[in-house]
This record gives sequence, C-alpha cells and structure tokens, in this order.
Amino acid sequence: ARAGRPPEAGDSASPTGLWGGAGSLRLAVCAAAGQPSPKALGHVVAIWLYARHRRVSVTFSQRLFALLLVPGVVLIAWALPMDRAGAGGIALYSLFLAVMAAMAWTSDFPRYRVGTGALMFVVSDLLIFARLGPLEGSAIPEWLIWPLYYFGQFLICTGVIQSLRHKDPRVAG
Repeated sequence: ARAGRPPEAGDSASPTGLWGGAGSLRLAVCAAAGQPSPKALGHVVAIWLYARHRRVSVTFSQRLFALLLVPGVVLIAWALPMDRAGAGGIALYSLFLAVMAAMAWTSDFPRYRVGTGALMFVVSDLLIFARLGPLEGSAIPEWLIWPLYYFGQFLICTGVIQSLRHKDPRVAG
C-alpha cells in the first residue's frame, strides 16, 4: 500500500489480497460483458430462501420500499459505468441483487439484521460499479466495498441462522 492511501485489492498488505480483488473484478467484468455472474446465482438461492420465509404482514411503507428498491437499484447500476456497452449487463445483474434485497427486507427474518445486511450488500456492489464510472480512481470504493460486503454478509448470516434455530432446534446441529 502507498502511504496515505488505502491498500488496493492486489497489494500484499491488503486484507482482501488478490482473491478479494479478483472477485470484484470478475463481478464487474461479467456484468459489463452481459455474462452470468456466480454471485447472481447466489442471489437466486437467497431469493428462494426469502420467498420460503415470507413475512405474514408487511406494512405499506415496507412494501413500498421493497417495490421502489428494485427499479431504483437497477437504474442506478445502469447509469454508473462510463462504458455504456456494459450498462445492460450490469443492470441485469443488479436486478437479481435488488430482488434479493427486497425479498430479504420483506421476509420474516429479522429486518434490522437480514434486511439491513442485504442493503449493505447492495451498496457494496453499487460501489464496485461506480469504480467503472464516477468513482474511478477514488479512494471511497477502496475503503467501503469490503467492510460493507463483510458486515452485510455477517448480518445476513447471523440473522438467518438465529431465526432458523428458533424455528427448528434441529438446525442448531
């Protein structure tokens, strides 16, 4: 890492190291090329899980937020890359990402853990795409992508696991 700058994905001093940078790069390249991303398949599995655990009663504001989240994330993701040729692929990937987050928000899992974690995941991925456009060369994505991703995943995992353990003690192992 250079003095005064955060470590970059390929820096040996980076906490994410080469693998983390490769994952972000692969996501951006796959989305920009319109190819399916392995992360999109993960979103499909998460959507399935959240669909199996629907909240019985969703308030109007919660439903409205979930409904606006999907087109909002897709539009923002589509608008981010400078190279417009990749915008469609990025928007398609972001559709899976946004539906996953909306389903998490309206699931019966703890919203302030699972829903908030999913929103942190969304922001992390949008920052990856922002590096292809307005935040190219900025330190902001370098500092925020991995903490948002890690803590978002942490909140999702702990919220889902704790909830499933309470519903079925056999899940505890």
